[in-house]
Amino acid sequence: MAIGTNNGRVTRTSVISHANSAYSLAGSTRPILVDMNSPSSSNYGLLTPPNAPFASGIRNSRDNLSLASANSGDLSLSVNYIPTKFSSSILSGGTRKRKGKGDEPSLPKRGGGIEAFKSNEARMPQGKQRLRWNRFKWILFCTNTLLTIYSLAALVVCLLTWFNVWDHADVIRAGNRSELVLSTIAASVGIFTCVIGWAGIVLNNRGFLAWYTFLTWITFAFLVTPGYMTYKRRTFNLEGKINAQWSRDLGAEGRLRIQNQLECCGYFSPFVEATVSQTCYARSVLPGCKSPYLDFEKFVLKRWYAASFILVPFQVGVMLAGLLCSNHITYRFGKGMMPERYRLNMATMAVIMENYANQLADLYGSDIADEILNRSRQHLSETAPAPAYSSINQTHSAMFPFRAKYSSVSPSPDAGSI
Repeated sequence: MAIGTNNGRVTRTSVISHANSAYSLAGSTRPILVDMNSPSSSNYGLLTPPNAPFASGIRNSRDNLSLASANSGDLSLSVNYIPTKFSSSILSGGTRKRKGKGDEPSLPKRGGGIEAFKSNEARMPQGKQRLRWNRFKWILFCTNTLLTIYSLAALVVCLLTWFNVWDHADVIRAGNRSELVLSTIAASVGIFTCVIGWAGIVLNNRGFLAWYTFLTWITFAFLVTPGYMTYKRRTFNLEGKINAQWSRDLGAEGRLRIQNQLECCGYFSPFVEATVSQTCYARSVLPGCKSPYLDFEKFVLKRWYAASFILVPFQVGVMLAGLLCSNHITYRFGKGMMPERYRLNMATMAVIMENYANQLADLYGSDIADEILNRSRQHLSETAPAPAYSSINQTHSAMFPFRAKYSSVSPSPDAGSI
């Protein structure tokens, strides 16, 4: 601060520059200084101590909630906005330049915000000629295609087995019904998961992709269950399990179906647990069913769990791709809308304008602060009518000349909101 003398009286010729204040404007200090140095000013010589009548005696509170402390739960979190907490790239309106990109202008990534809901607005970044998918979306596309292929293949094999198209398919339906049911459910869940994945990929919908990622884990569980059951059945005492199954579980109808498919009669011979038919009777020359049925089960069960376990690495890749890429299919995260807790309301605007008025009073005095706010109201009234409410709430419109951009914060004829 520089101090000079004028007829034996000490005067101030400059004021402290408050450049670090979030509300200081370089273009608005010159008329203030002119008014301060003019002889006709009531504050000639020294700034009067700050005494803001519009603060209603509660300007000593510095918690940003002084005006509505009794109803602080209704305040928006935007009242705590501090510009210095954000990076320089955000404040400058662009992103950091990457190496090798040349001298292209640094622009924010396109797609998102309120503009994303306009008609004909691009939700993806615009290339030179067409919209381009990012690498995360391509990864999801490839992995979901892979999941679709082997899920469809498994479902086709299961359906052909149920419809008895394969040779000896009826043996599987009679002797391995539980494994066949679980495999059909696993293939069906895989198809359903693929449909959800395609919907999320095509529509750029992260909600669908979140369910898709969750369902890939369910598909994995149904995928390994038949493999574990068939491996356990074949590896641990298969002969004893077949003996118990033939005598206890199959029944007369199941034994008859196996006898007809494998062209055998009875378990050891036509006289041991045989179901009488046109080809199986007391004097039949057909062999027993134990040996052919045991060999068939060894062959089928080995192919079954091998196919199930071979698909495990591919399914794990699908799950990891869903976890890592589902939230990056576009450059815009979420729906692009301001969270409800951060939306401005009347109570929040009153607190913001109270803090602004207090800072003006601290810097320049109450009279000059009143003059600045009056000038702002006069400038705003040229473009939009001033809302009718108390003096504290009237001043908030001066800080937001861009309010006409968003219809959701336009003045209301009833409540007088922003």
